[in-house]
Amino acid sequence: MSGATNSHFMYFAFGSNLLKERLQLANPSATFCSTGRLKDYELNFGLWEQHVDNAWHGGAATIESSPGAEVWGVIWTLSNENLTSLDNQEGVSEGIYSPLEVLVETDKGVMRCRTYQMNNFHACPPSPQYKQVVCLGAQQNGLPVDYLKRLDVIQTNNYSGPSVLDQIRAAMK
Repeated sequence: MSGATNSHFMYFAFGSNLLKERLQLANPSATFCSTGRLKDYELNFGLWEQHVDNAWHGGAATIESSPGAEVWGVIWTLSNENLTSLDNQEGVSEGIYSPLEVLVETDKGVMRCRTYQMNNFHACPPSPQYKQVVCLGAQQNGLPVDYLKRLDVIQTNNYSGPSVLDQIRAAMK
């Protein structure tokens, strides 16, 4: 089983960090390793408190234990120097997400990865902008067509206004 080395760690992304340009806003060392499947979890969207105003103006992705389900995502290799920036992006110190070690199936075998799971989860639909970033990242990295279709039908909250997507668009130019 492969995973972290002395200078790098493996990170399994399933939400907005599927999109390289999003992840690299705060974590420039991130490089693509593989796509992979996390078994016995499902993708969900929500907030860590009942009512919270966040940069995405809606629910963010999380994973929940669900026997028989699967979540597809991207495994990124990151420098250990970016561990703090990734934790900060995920709101670990504020208690929004907790790091989780998972085993992800890939074409290269099973990989031990760091990922994040939302605390105090309250279901809430994502904004159209957040959903767009998730779908763009899934397409960018060639996740399975059936999974892309599942992402495509996710209902949004119809928010229309500024969001993190504006920064990502600028980074993509």
